[in-house]
Amino acid sequence: MRLTTLLVIAAVISGLASFTKAANQVDRLLASENKGKKIQVAPVINDWAFMRRAYVDLIGRIPRDSEIRQYMKWPASDRRTKLVDTLVQHDRFAERWTVFFADMLRIRSNRTGGNSLLAFVNKSIKEGMSYDELAGRLISANGKAGSTPEVGWILGDDADPMALAGATAQIFLGKRMSCAQCHDHPFDKWTQEEFYNLAAFFGKTRRVESSFGRRMVYTTESKESSVLWPPELDAENRKPRKPAFPYEVKEDVNDHHVKQLALLRDKEARKKTITETDPDKLVEDVLGDIDSRANKGTLGVDTSDSVLNIATAAKEESRKLKFEQELYMASELRGNLAKWITSPHNKQFARAFVNRVWGELMGSGFVNPLDDFTETNIPSHPKTLDYISAEFVASGFDLRSLLKTIIASDAYQRSHLAGADKNVRIESESAFVASRSRRMISEVMYDSIVIAGHLEQAKHLKGENVRTVYDRVRVRLEGSGEDVPVEPTPIPTPAAQPNMTMAKKADLGVPTGYDLEKTIELDFNKALMADEEAPKVEMLMVKSKEQIEAERMAATPVRRTYKYTYKTVPRTFDDNPSYNSSMRMATPAPRPHFLRVFGQPSREGLGEFRNQQSSMRQALMMINGKMIHEASRVGKLEPMYRLITGRTKNIDKAITLAYREILSREPNAEETRDAKELLAAADSELDGMADLRWVLLNCHEFKFLP
Repeated sequence: MRLTTLLVIAAVISGLASFTKAANQVDRLLASENKGKKIQVAPVINDWAFMRRAYVDLIGRIPRDSEIRQYMKWPASDRRTKLVDTLVQHDRFAERWTVFFADMLRIRSNRTGGNSLLAFVNKSIKEGMSYDELAGRLISANGKAGSTPEVGWILGDDADPMALAGATAQIFLGKRMSCAQCHDHPFDKWTQEEFYNLAAFFGKTRRVESSFGRRMVYTTESKESSVLWPPELDAENRKPRKPAFPYEVKEDVNDHHVKQLALLRDKEARKKTITETDPDKLVEDVLGDIDSRANKGTLGVDTSDSVLNIATAAKEESRKLKFEQELYMASELRGNLAKWITSPHNKQFARAFVNRVWGELMGSGFVNPLDDFTETNIPSHPKTLDYISAEFVASGFDLRSLLKTIIASDAYQRSHLAGADKNVRIESESAFVASRSRRMISEVMYDSIVIAGHLEQAKHLKGENVRTVYDRVRVRLEGSGEDVPVEPTPIPTPAAQPNMTMAKKADLGVPTGYDLEKTIELDFNKALMADEEAPKVEMLMVKSKEQIEAERMAATPVRRTYKYTYKTVPRTFDDNPSYNSSMRMATPAPRPHFLRVFGQPSREGLGEFRNQQSSMRQALMMINGKMIHEASRVGKLEPMYRLITGRTKNIDKAITLAYREILSREPNAEETRDAKELLAAADSELDGMADLRWVLLNCHEFKFLP
């Protein structure tokens, strides 16, 4: 065996050992902090339940039958660890955790730079960008959304210093300071002056909208701050507020985890083989070389004005580039703020994020609400939180490492306390020795229905589901019509057109129709370039339909009016639908959409979390929804069909497959007997299987994590 292979194996074993060690310490600390509590420790879940829980939490869908088979082939001693290692490298991992960050950062596709920011976050997760770097770039970035997609976070609040101060404190530090904008915080220690001190870091940031040939929105820095003190408009001698951090961060040179981070970052720096080149120096070097060779006649071509013009043009481009760099120059104030917030010595930065991730995986945080750390709202298990946060820092603020540590713990792998006394159950769940009841988040439930029902692509033969529907349409009566005078209609100007044309919507994959369950995926690669490509789209669409119609109307002094009637006309189509993943939809979804009905937040206000309450609309969507109907039906192109019809008919295997595909487990004897009775009572076994799958999709076991 080659030495490199041995080193890789050794590194993997070492990594697994470190996560197991950290997870064991988490369990020891929880046990220590739970002493004296009246709790009941739940047993650890079995391999089937762990598999389903890990798939849902890490990649946002239930496992396929083929994945279940692969998992069960692995040795029982390490199949859970191997599964987690596989899933954190899965293509869907970035999609699932982009949803988490979209909630946390309040990413909205309808805001300038929203889709670019969503794509940037997805790419950052996929490439393993550290959380401190991601947060730092969001806080400090300037520029256009296309070329600097992280600036979408600043543009999401229109570069408003007050809004950004409140969002920064609450999202990245878990401190709800917004209330102090108008007065000293009534329930916390923050004063209005301290809030203004924080807002002053954003005081010079400006949102600029230009229209030199096309609409362009970007951020830049002004020389003067817009954050003035005192806040009263009629106060005398109002002056720009000097930026100041709301609390002191003390550096501990003996902090073991910070030392580990420093060693890790040093190791990463040594691995880099590509040297970054100063772009200004590169331009000057190239221009200097052109000038020199042109003067010496060594370019191999004519050294007349044409060559010198090249150098002149290049210098002109360089000046434009320099102007753009100054226009989008990095914010020194926000850069300092980002360094302070993301410092490994700033323990609250790591604690706030770890609390959110813990809450995402466990159903409740150490602090609740998740973004409200105060002197009176202290963590339920402070030592455990501090330990996980320190390990997160030592890992290089690595999301995957954090998830591995939590998922490897017994705390994550505990089962529910079914049938236990209510007070004991609540106390046990609060102590993290029993699992809370957690419903799949809406995107995960949506994608799991698609996977369980084989709806990723058409599952029926072409022409097999031809349907006729009847539409009521307005029809013009023949021979009717008279000329009437028409007032000239103003021609809409380009500025009056919607910010996003239909062509741009289609290009980005934003839904242009209305459907309660359908999705149109965003192309994240195109979204990252959208700002750069927008001019080409707009140039192609010289005139909108509204402009053309207005010009026609303006040129016609009279208009012919007609009489109409209504008729019912048939429309035939092949109803063989397929569904895309909801993880890449424009976000948030329209209010009546499946995702919003099942709790996706609007992401407008701070402190808005997923609504996990049940409702009649949810029940109706699951009982009567088109997607559930299509997921229940058995298509000829899916494996189930062959087990119910033909030579390979095997009803027992078909029932087992239904349970595996929908509930990620096999049925017991009683469930198999009941399923056979259901199939026998139906008009056909295919109809009976559709009924069984409908029942399984509507049961709580499908919607809630094991």
